Amino acid sequence: MPNSAVSITLTNAQVSHVVRDASRDKSVWSAFAGILDRSALAATYRNLSTSPRHSRSLLLGLLIFVTLPADGKTIGIAEIASELGMSPSTTHRYVATLLAAGLVEQNPDTREYRIATQV
Repeated sequence: MPNSAVSITLTNAQVSHVVRDASRDKSVWSAFAGILDRSALAATYRNLSTSPRHSRSLLLGLLIFVTLPADGKTIGIAEIASELGMSPSTTHRYVATLLAAGLVEQNPDTREYRIATQV
């Protein structure tokens, strides 16, 4: 059988449930992050951001968050910005906010970021 794309649409309640579970159980987050097609993230953001019902700032923050490796590896601001087609300064501002909220951690030696181990 040839590889074919599968699309799954979740309700807002289902997304909330996944996010709540992910904050408690890292394996859930890893499974969720593992199914994301990172190459389609920026396009998804652009599509969602055209609706007046969606917060573009929240969408960007979530987009950056899911770009962080789910396996605990670190990634730098320039790499995140490049992957998403964003400016490094804007990317840094969003990552700094995620850091302040305790959702990401920074390696003090490399100054790279990863998903926080204790959310």
